[in-house]
Amino acid sequence: MSKFEYKTTKQIEEEYGVTRQTLHNWISEGILKSPRKDFRNWFCWTIEDELNLKKVIEKKEENNNKFIPKENEELLISNRRYLGSKQKLIDFINEVVENNTSGISTVADIFAGTGVVADYFRSKGKKIIVNDILKSNVVAYKAWFGNETVDLDKIRKIIKELNSVKVEEDNYVSVNFGNKYFSMENARKIGYIREKIDSYNINDRERAVLLTSLVYAMDKVANTVGHYDAYRKKMDSYQPIYLKIPKLEENKENLIYCEDANELVKKISADLVYIDTPYNSRQYGDAYHLLENIVNWEKPSVVGVAKKMADRSKTKSVYSTKKAPEAFDDLIQNIKAKYILVSYNNMAQKGVGRSNAKISNDEIIYSLEKRGEVTKFEIPFKVFTTGKTNIEDHKEILYLCTIKKNQKYVKSPINYSGGKYKLLKQILPHFPENISTFYDVFAGGANVAINVKADNIVINDIEKHVIELFKYISRTSIDKILEGINDVISEYKLSNTQKYGYEYYGVDSAVGLKSINEKSFLKLRDDFNNGEIDKDANLIFYVLLIYAFNNQVRFNNSGKFNIPPGKRDFNEKMENKLKSFKRELDRKNISFESKDFREFLNRISGKDSFVYLDPPYLISKATYNENGGWTEEDEIDLLKGLDILNEKGIKFALSNVLSHKGKENRIIKEWASKYNLHYLDFNYNNSNYQTKARHHKTEEVLITNY
Repeated sequence: MSKFEYKTTKQIEEEYGVTRQTLHNWISEGILKSPRKDFRNWFCWTIEDELNLKKVIEKKEENNNKFIPKENEELLISNRRYLGSKQKLIDFINEVVENNTSGISTVADIFAGTGVVADYFRSKGKKIIVNDILKSNVVAYKAWFGNETVDLDKIRKIIKELNSVKVEEDNYVSVNFGNKYFSMENARKIGYIREKIDSYNINDRERAVLLTSLVYAMDKVANTVGHYDAYRKKMDSYQPIYLKIPKLEENKENLIYCEDANELVKKISADLVYIDTPYNSRQYGDAYHLLENIVNWEKPSVVGVAKKMADRSKTKSVYSTKKAPEAFDDLIQNIKAKYILVSYNNMAQKGVGRSNAKISNDEIIYSLEKRGEVTKFEIPFKVFTTGKTNIEDHKEILYLCTIKKNQKYVKSPINYSGGKYKLLKQILPHFPENISTFYDVFAGGANVAINVKADNIVINDIEKHVIELFKYISRTSIDKILEGINDVISEYKLSNTQKYGYEYYGVDSAVGLKSINEKSFLKLRDDFNNGEIDKDANLIFYVLLIYAFNNQVRFNNSGKFNIPPGKRDFNEKMENKLKSFKRELDRKNISFESKDFREFLNRISGKDSFVYLDPPYLISKATYNENGGWTEEDEIDLLKGLDILNEKGIKFALSNVLSHKGKENRIIKEWASKYNLHYLDFNYNNSNYQTKARHHKTEEVLITNY
């Protein structure tokens, strides 16, 4: 090779048996001089670069052979290699928490990893709640944060004994992992030590101390790049394994869990909840399978080149899948805390597929804003790539959410008389916690359905135009919907105050846009009613609703849309409602139907199902109940259907009014006496009811059979 020729990183890997990650580590640590890069941002390894590399490898091997352990050297919690460790971000986290929160006495770190963030808060005198799905991490938490007393003299004696043993016999570890992840000598010793630990008469925390010492020691001598997804082709770690004594603190009230974080937050509370979910598709259970194997010590058969346990299902995280945004939102909405602190980065789609973030920064903000006020903090953070990807402007981000007492709900983009958006904070707490399938029988604008937590959601309404509109929004990208809306606005010459403002049309917001849009609106309405359109009818219908009076839905007896024009247009508020609604549709498993309630109720089964009903109110005069739209016969049929659901053991909740404007619904009152009645604090003075006798109280209720 001439001085003008060079090798690729892949060629260097194959020739010297050194991984890309190892090369990165040596370069970032200043041990190895960085080669120049070509126009593709790939490393170009010259003869000089190879000579430098050979010297580093020779020196590493020499140091391994000269290894002399330091007597009684303490092990620190930070002495561990781990994917996504926040050790380097502790100062950043400290600054954000110190300057922007108050009254923090309890901190929950629910994706704790190595536990370094939890340890920082412990050092500040906080009670900590620490959790991880990996048992190899949790056993370390028991060592670092456990509340039991540890006999350190006993631990020192045991560790000295374990360090001094010589093992020549093969065991589970040497047979499966010797000359792969570890030298054969180290593998035999690891297997012996692990077996020996279970033989000592020690308490749970002391056992955890020994296991933690072993896990940390294994990391130091592992023939890997810092995790166990694969081992190096060439054994380059012959340093003998050596256990150190962990530096322990006395603890009192710390809580330690090994659970799914989404389930854990439902039963714990803290002043501050810190969240550092997996960012990408890399499963931590796969990356640390060997440590899980050692800690669990069930000695399973292993498969593949990487020698992984066949069954790793218990350590799989949904946060490394396409369902991550949905899981994150569910997590956030169930947290009980004063503050939520989320650690993430702006990787997004900058790298190769496996490295890209599974949750966008917009999705994080969206979920947090439903709980409170969100502040974003960021710092530059160096990302190493092995020459394949040029990642610029990489940042680590902290999102601090100050929880508001009143939860923010998603509002439907269409307006229905009697819609339950304002009552959600009173209605939803009455719903069961774990719902398999949620049925919204009279969905209307779907304000309830879109905000409910359930595995599956079925939205039903007899008004087919509305259901078809929901289907259209569900299956169409938000960008295409917005493009379509703006095309219709432009084609029919409707107002666009987002673009031009009110002054452009010679009116102010108080006067509104009715006179400006009336001619265009009526033309659009006629074209829709007559089927004289060349665009998706659902899109046209939605634009009609945008520009209609109060954004309401109403069809006459001939099936014609007959709402007059309103004062507003497609403003920023309306657009944001649409975006939020669309986002929830995408996140949740929702299906749509348009059936008469009798047919719909008849087919519901499953005791984990939950049925919500908000039918037309018999004694009201809302638009949906004009011209005898809901009769006593309908009312009686509905109540009979609910009795049948009750007999099947299916839970339901019925919204209705017992009295309104001096009228009483005696049918409901009599029927409800055998169920549970919950009175709701609300009146419809600001709704579309033509209220004149405001002195007559409206009794809004929720009737449940549980």
